[in-house]
Amino acid sequence: MLSSSALKKVLYGLGILAFALGLYGFYGRLFIGEKEANYGSYVNWGLWVAMYLFFAGIATGAYMVATLDYLFEVPLFKGTGKVALWGALITMPAALITIAMDLGHMERIWKVYLQPNFQSVLAQLVWGYTVFGLVTLASLVLVFRESPTRERSTLVKPLMVVGLVLSIFASGGVGALLGVNAGRAFWHVGLLPAQFPVFSLTSGVALMLVVLGWFGSGDEEHHAQRLRVLGIASIALLLIKTYFVWSDFSQSLYGNVPQNVDAVNQVLFGPYWWAFWIVQIGLGTVVPIIVLAWPKLGKHPMWAGLMGVFILIGFAAARANIVFPALSVPELEGLTTAFTGPHLSFDYFPSLMEWSVTFGVVGAATIAFLLGMDRLPLFKSTTQTEVAQ
Repeated sequence: MLSSSALKKVLYGLGILAFALGLYGFYGRLFIGEKEANYGSYVNWGLWVAMYLFFAGIATGAYMVATLDYLFEVPLFKGTGKVALWGALITMPAALITIAMDLGHMERIWKVYLQPNFQSVLAQLVWGYTVFGLVTLASLVLVFRESPTRERSTLVKPLMVVGLVLSIFASGGVGALLGVNAGRAFWHVGLLPAQFPVFSLTSGVALMLVVLGWFGSGDEEHHAQRLRVLGIASIALLLIKTYFVWSDFSQSLYGNVPQNVDAVNQVLFGPYWWAFWIVQIGLGTVVPIIVLAWPKLGKHPMWAGLMGVFILIGFAAARANIVFPALSVPELEGLTTAFTGPHLSFDYFPSLMEWSVTFGVVGAATIAFLLGMDRLPLFKSTTQTEVAQ
């Protein structure tokens, strides 16, 4: 097994490679436009929207995990809050960059601040993300000012309460953004806004499995116990997620609404079957549950971190399986043959330019996170606490 320092070098290398691959996509999107994107008039949301959901979920979920340290003061997670907050601060801009790539006129973003329509779920989300980002930054500033000889600021807990509420609102708001589309039966589910905070928390726990498993330090028994608890939490959350998926799909099939049934069949048996069965269910759910349920492997830092990666990959596929199929079903019968053109197709798969931008954002987020681990005392309080014990 690789040591933490060797693993960090590997991740630095992969991050730099991914960012370099992304330069092609960034150039094409910013200077040429959306001509090379495979979404169009019918499938108008693609890979970037799915990755926006993915990164936003990690950000809000990581903040939820940080409250275990700075709000609820769970002894086992004392000292983990800084790295969770740092993860939230890095992944939220990654989410906003990916969704910005999907906007036709990125330069008009100022309108949502100076001329907002708060009846729009999108406007609510933009403001929610903005405030959430500021609260996350303020939380980090306050906790970084702490020292072993200085009492914790009285502002930390109230700020964490605000951040927790905002993280639930921002993650649930994404579900509402999809759910209010009554014309898309696959999304128009009342429980969708309630599901997304659970999905986000699962993503945040998975991120902490990776970070604490591969880079955490301190007393071996304490460290193993923390990984074990995160592993059990991951299993429970994955089972809840699977139940939500089963509930949605089974009700859609029994309800027999044609558009909804077609969208579910697109996921289960259509062109996206492999992303669902192999990546989302197999790699992202079944394998982590089996490995993390095994006490010896669940406590092992390398295995726990690897399962966190698998869960995150599964959630990236799950976000795509929410976005793509709903848009791949014609809203009107005969629409597929009524008009033809390069951007008038219901068959969507991301283009090279879309993949390139996605790799670039993932690479930039990875590099930024690792730099923070190297330059900031993200684990300092953990070590001090465990030494004191």
